[in-house]
Amino acid sequence: MDQFKHIDVQGAQTLIEQSDARLVDIRDPQSFAVAHPESAYHLTNDTMVAFMDEVEFEQPILVMCYHGISSQGAAQYLVNQGFEDVYSVDGGFEAWHRAQLPVVTG
Repeated sequence: MDQFKHIDVQGAQTLIEQSDARLVDIRDPQSFAVAHPESAYHLTNDTMVAFMDEVEFEQPILVMCYHGISSQGAAQYLVNQGFEDVYSVDGGFEAWHRAQLPVVTG
């Protein structure tokens, strides 16, 4: 069975810059509204169908949560849906913010 991969925040930023990778943030709406990575798509149960309609199954998908725990389950779910190149971002948004990578604040 296919599995997702792990990637650190620097690797994630590099992948976003060098490919058509999509970063999805699965944190709650309030946290996403306060601050999220610059290019992040807010992936929720309500936006899942729209996301799957607009993204190619071959496109790299980077899944981010708070600390890199919940994103693993979500990443495996996306693999199970047929996405071929899925990553869980280790350290989540906390690591992204600490690394001073691009963030949009509400």
